[in-house]
Amino acid sequence: MSEILSSKKRFSFGLWESHSASIITSFCFLFIILAYLARINDYLFLEIVLFLLAYIVGGYQKAVEGLNTLFKEKDLDVDLLMVIAAIGAAAIGYWMDGAILIFIFSLSGTLEGYTMERTNKDIRSILDLRPEKAVLLRDGKQVAINAEELKKDDILVKPGERIAADGIIFQGYSAIYQATITGESVPVDKTINDKVFAGTVNGYGAIEVKVTKLAEETMLSKIIHLVQEAKNEKPPNQLFVEKFEGIYAKTVVLTAIVLMIAPPFIIGWSWEETIYRAMIFLVVASPCALVSSIMPAILSAISKASRERVLFKGGTHLQNIADVKAVVFDKTGTLTYGEPVVQDIISFEGTTEMELLKITASIEALSEHPIARSVVQYAINNDLELEHSTNLRSFKGLGVEGTLNGISYKVGKKEILNNIVLTKEQENLALKFEQQGRTIIFVSNEQSLLGIISIFDQVRLEAKSVIKQLKNMNIRVALLTGDNEVTAKNIGENAGIEEIYSGLLPEDKVDFIKKMTAKYGKVAMVGDGINDAPALAAASVGIAMGAAGTDIAIETADVVLMADNIEKIPFAISLGKRTNRIIKQNVVFAIGVALILIVLNFIGGIINLPEGVVGHEGSTVLVILSGLRLLR
Repeated sequence: MSEILSSKKRFSFGLWESHSASIITSFCFLFIILAYLARINDYLFLEIVLFLLAYIVGGYQKAVEGLNTLFKEKDLDVDLLMVIAAIGAAAIGYWMDGAILIFIFSLSGTLEGYTMERTNKDIRSILDLRPEKAVLLRDGKQVAINAEELKKDDILVKPGERIAADGIIFQGYSAIYQATITGESVPVDKTINDKVFAGTVNGYGAIEVKVTKLAEETMLSKIIHLVQEAKNEKPPNQLFVEKFEGIYAKTVVLTAIVLMIAPPFIIGWSWEETIYRAMIFLVVASPCALVSSIMPAILSAISKASRERVLFKGGTHLQNIADVKAVVFDKTGTLTYGEPVVQDIISFEGTTEMELLKITASIEALSEHPIARSVVQYAINNDLELEHSTNLRSFKGLGVEGTLNGISYKVGKKEILNNIVLTKEQENLALKFEQQGRTIIFVSNEQSLLGIISIFDQVRLEAKSVIKQLKNMNIRVALLTGDNEVTAKNIGENAGIEEIYSGLLPEDKVDFIKKMTAKYGKVAMVGDGINDAPALAAASVGIAMGAAGTDIAIETADVVLMADNIEKIPFAISLGKRTNRIIKQNVVFAIGVALILIVLNFIGGIINLPEGVVGHEGSTVLVILSGLRLLR
């Protein structure tokens, strides 16, 4: 919580900085206008004073930053180049030219600050969703406390109040407005045992919520952390440009010094003309526009994506997703809704259906897998009191083993049964369920099969449309699942996927991702579970389902779909492509303008300093505005 509060202070400070930059630029412009009026009225002393004020107001901060870079980091940057050029212009009598340079340079900085402010504004809007107070039920009484003091206990949420923590409803029912987390435009009905998120708004009913996550662990806190991470991380091309900037700035300064000395001896220019042309070169050759070609576009795209409930953890992933050649989907909770429902309970060996359900739910009680949760929930809905299991042991991608009342049980896929042989009737029954697209859970003790539970998880309604969009973008689509071949094929074909790979363990998914990457190029993996985390990490771009996803999947992924809406995947890829395209356009434009201005300066001296300033700084303003297009 303290991290969130300090974030609020930082973003407020960033807003103040943006406003102060606008004021500085405005005053700089005002002093230039007044100085010009003094000039045309022959008030020479007043003119110089006003120009000096314009230089100081518009250039002081940049000069300090440039000198800090020079003396502390032993490096040159664009800020110092511009200030040197402006002072040089004033030294040879071109006060107006230098002042215009300072003004336009200040204006481009203000525009860049505006981009950052827009990104910060999106983050601040999330920060403001965090309630500062919560009402706690203690001994039947309502006690108001700070939300950051909440522990894993109970809270009361009145109608119209914002929920203070992630939790589970244990009393009451209501409609919850959770657009802040999932993007759903209409309220969602919630009742006992349903999850609720911090920052969402309770509708008409009073509910009591059992807190399951502390303030810093909530989904809202994760969103804040992810957006902060994205804003601060620089993509490789930006890091390259910044490294290049230092080397380039030194080269420009050395070249300018040579150009101040050599022309009078070589081509007979006057010293005034030589110094003036060198000052123009210092301006037009500066990499301002190049430096501003990337981050405004990246920040604008991240801001745009966050409004669409797609969170990129950094500009690197935004650029990587643009080059994705294949998208691989997990099945449960990704291609399907992740809300599997128990369909059939078939018991054998004298075990009743409710006994079978109780054994299965007791063994699965600690699992985070959606299928396990659905069995546990079904047992609770049937008023079964679960037992505490011991000696729990997990078999990756296969199931779990545990002990109840001294008896060892196994719950999971057929492969977990070891030496237990199924009868022909049992085999046919399992095959029948699989052909219906259901997932099968086998339950056994050490001697025999006790029963079969079938689970059905509906394919997302938007799945077919999303797969079609991806194929239209010339992107290969595949389905990876640990489920059986028949169920996987049923689900995959329903969604329009031809490449279907079933019966995979987590390490098998990683191997598949690596092979696909070697064959096609960058691969995106979409998943939501703990068993998807290795594949998410192995993929070029890991995409996690946010609201329904496990913590480890969200932490591992590069992109998080907060609305659990796979329709945002084509949007994210398109946004990445558009961002890369705009960055390339900006870089080509910036370099092109600089080259043209350099040539015009030295071949015939076609341009003067104001024109050089307008051309160079104008290109900087244009590439920043170009990046801002992504905010729309």
